[in-house]
Amino acid sequence: MTAGAVRTRCIMEYTLKRSKRKTVSVEVRDGEVIVRAPLRMPKRDIAAFVDKHEDWIRKQLDRSHIQQAQLENVEKLTEAELDALYRRAKEYLPDRVRYYAEKLGVSFGRITIRCQKTRWGSCSAKKNLNFNCLLMLTPPEVIDSVVVHEVCHLREMNHSKRFYALVLQLCPDYRARDKWLKENGKLLMARVG
Repeated sequence: MTAGAVRTRCIMEYTLKRSKRKTVSVEVRDGEVIVRAPLRMPKRDIAAFVDKHEDWIRKQLDRSHIQQAQLENVEKLTEAELDALYRRAKEYLPDRVRYYAEKLGVSFGRITIRCQKTRWGSCSAKKNLNFNCLLMLTPPEVIDSVVVHEVCHLREMNHSKRFYALVLQLCPDYRARDKWLKENGKLLMARVG
């Protein structure tokens, strides 16, 4: 895989990442344009692809810049507020885990609550579940979607079609809840100093 900045006719800079993939794609993340392309695709074809999607890319960049400004100006949580979130999560989340584990017919080990800046939850090979106390800042249905996601890992330790079939069985509107978390999660995590 190679990477490098490329300039197109529309004077838009992007990072090019080549791999054994078959298609070209563009992503805007944290104010950066990333283009993923097949190893042998000519640069002019890649530039044409970027040009064709320039309007969409610019909209995403504008949105990204607004989000960056929001992240920089977000009000940080105090230690007392974090402690309160931790206590609420410790009371609330185990009941939700038990509820969904019972529905799925799986068992679990320990439940750990932490304050994390990058993850909402995880499931270990030993069937221990970890959750972010910042989940308590999200709507209850979003909390449940994260719990469902991790509980489903107790049966499927992957992100396969079977895994997502289980998730959707327990949480039919999972995708909408996950979208909410993707759109708002960074702002919530930025509240930790």
